[in-house]
Amino acid sequence: MTRSNHHPLTTDYRLALTLALLLTWSQSAFAQQPPRPNETPRAVTLSLTEYNRLIDLASRPPQGALVAPVAAVLASANLRVRVERDTARGVFAIAGDALRPGVSRVSLLSGATLIDANAGGRPLPLIADGAAHTALIPGPGPFSLSLEWGAPLQYKPGRASFVLPVPQAGTARATFDLPGDQADVHLSSGLITGRTILDGRTIIEATLDPGSSTEVWWSMRDSAPTAAARELRALADVMTLVTIGDSDVRMVALIDVSVVQGELRTAGVRLPAGYEVTGVQGSSLENSEPVDGGLILTVGNPAARNHQFLVSLERPHDGGSFSVDTGFVSVRDVQRERGEVAIEGVGTLELTVDEREPMHRIDVRELNQALQSLARLPVLTAFRYQRSAATAPALALDVKRFADAGVLAAIADRAVATTLVTSEGRALTEVVLTIQNRAQPFLKVTLPPGASMVSVDVAGQPAKPVQGTDGTRVPLLRPGFRPTGSYQVSFVYLHAGTPFAKKGDIEMTLPKMDLPVGIVEWELFAPERYSMRTIGGNVMDLNVLDRLVSRASTGHGIPGGVAGGVAGGTPAAPLPPRQARIVVTVSVDGPARLMTGRVVDDSGAVLPGVTIEVASMAGVRTVITDGNGTFAVSDVLPGPVTVMATLSGFQSARSSFTADERARRIEIALPVSTILGEMLTVAAESPRVDVQSTQRVVATPPSQNVVDLQRKATGVLPVRIDVPRAGTSHQFIKPLVVDQETMVKLRYKRR
Repeated sequence: MTRSNHHPLTTDYRLALTLALLLTWSQSAFAQQPPRPNETPRAVTLSLTEYNRLIDLASRPPQGALVAPVAAVLASANLRVRVERDTARGVFAIAGDALRPGVSRVSLLSGATLIDANAGGRPLPLIADGAAHTALIPGPGPFSLSLEWGAPLQYKPGRASFVLPVPQAGTARATFDLPGDQADVHLSSGLITGRTILDGRTIIEATLDPGSSTEVWWSMRDSAPTAAARELRALADVMTLVTIGDSDVRMVALIDVSVVQGELRTAGVRLPAGYEVTGVQGSSLENSEPVDGGLILTVGNPAARNHQFLVSLERPHDGGSFSVDTGFVSVRDVQRERGEVAIEGVGTLELTVDEREPMHRIDVRELNQALQSLARLPVLTAFRYQRSAATAPALALDVKRFADAGVLAAIADRAVATTLVTSEGRALTEVVLTIQNRAQPFLKVTLPPGASMVSVDVAGQPAKPVQGTDGTRVPLLRPGFRPTGSYQVSFVYLHAGTPFAKKGDIEMTLPKMDLPVGIVEWELFAPERYSMRTIGGNVMDLNVLDRLVSRASTGHGIPGGVAGGVAGGTPAAPLPPRQARIVVTVSVDGPARLMTGRVVDDSGAVLPGVTIEVASMAGVRTVITDGNGTFAVSDVLPGPVTVMATLSGFQSARSSFTADERARRIEIALPVSTILGEMLTVAAESPRVDVQSTQRVVATPPSQNVVDLQRKATGVLPVRIDVPRAGTSHQFIKPLVVDQETMVKLRYKRR
């Protein structure tokens, strides 16, 4: 191929001309001459621009079919509306074009009520998505739809109106046929293009704004027909919650009005005597006005069939025990009114209700769900009624309030402490508490001076303590969160002390905690090259107690000032008898159904914190004695009654009897537990035991707690300490620790 350097014509023209000449020449050559096999091929001369143009055209991919950007379009919408009496009805004539093959979804109207829809005389398939209507149109091709629409008229003083939905079409035109001589027809959007009065009716032509809802309104004239007023018929349900407070009685009435016929524009509400209105609410409420003995509630949408109102009332009382006759909220001029009443109370009280017609007592579980959701306290009693013209619902309430009794927020049944002492005088202590918690969020721990918290576990999960100026606070779990019973709380702290000398005295202290502990068991593990003996403190050495119990069981006397002495060398008192007990005196007043009691020990001292469980026909009630050792249980029904008393350090005991109209007195003996019964008598303070003995106490071998703490110190705790691997174990015990430190003083000597 040779290149031509002459100036070319335009690219498209040269290319077309060359191809035409080649085609003409080849056809004439092949038609006139027979093929000659030995003829030399001839060359075709093209410019470089023409050649590149041909290559570019040959390399272009074929173009696919074009797809319309939208499924369908609405070209026009023409609407004719006729108003008769209290309704407006019309027909939409919609023309459009489906641009894609297959079935397409075409949005038509939103917020409209369609009566009928067809396409070319056939039913039109529609999809209702909330308030929007969508048609299924096959395509491609033009389509024509006919939609029949209707809406109620809205009446306000001096005018009538209706809302017209407009399709999203290219153009939207409407013709309105209104009754009477209407000269002041208005549109919220759009333009009125024509007005004609014919045969007592007004014809309005308008161009509308596509895709928006247009409100059409006009003045009410004498010539315009008005809708006949229908008699109002309504039903009312009144759900009332009565709350007995410390100084007032609060009433909340949930009123539900259902309109059966007509329109509810105002509702009259009767209020019970003696109450003051504190609030009126309602989704359809427009205004409320007080009248003599009640309220007038004006609604904003009279055409609605259901209305709800919430009326809040209150009345004061003198506090304490009182009696009151109370009526209830009711609705005037309704065909039928029924209701339910729930009564709840704040604090500890006994409620007696004089039941009157038409009130009937029901189970609180039968209450309406809406009324149950209003209650914030346990419902004491419930009633149901249906109001009659002769008798209004009312109740006579007799409230007897009891004084609040002290309740322990949390208690530790047991505390197990394990201390590892090194030769350098450092002490690593782990305290494990078995806690029953009701409402206490934190455990306040006051560590010994110079001690620091290392780790905290709550119910088997690690926790982070909070450091305060007055101590360390350990988070607790409360009922309803996770635990349903007792659980363990443990913490480990490190105390840097004075290094051991050849001999001397050492004082060890457990932290003070802000909850009562039933019994503290303390094991102190010292290095093996030191021998130790107890010389003081407020704990009891288990080894010494074992010797005392052994001597007492064999009948030998206990010399004063040695192992059986108290601090200071005073001779020890005789061991307490095994029949030590707690006496519970109970009186049951039959008519009042009230059980009271007092818990004391043999010495006459009161015992607070005793758990009293009373099981009767009314169920199981549990109370705890207050600071005076007294308790009270109300609503004890006649019949079999079982009373059980429980206190840490004593064996639980129970007594059963039959309650009747007679007052009675019973006694329940709680023997001291097996361990404590051989060691001490519970009194106002814990006894102190001094063991200044010339004889060395033989230490017991370490328990599993020591082994576990040794492992934890070497592999788990974030602290480095050379714990003793071999040594002697000293065990101590202290019952009933309440907000005080547990302390022991030891005298040591290097072996």
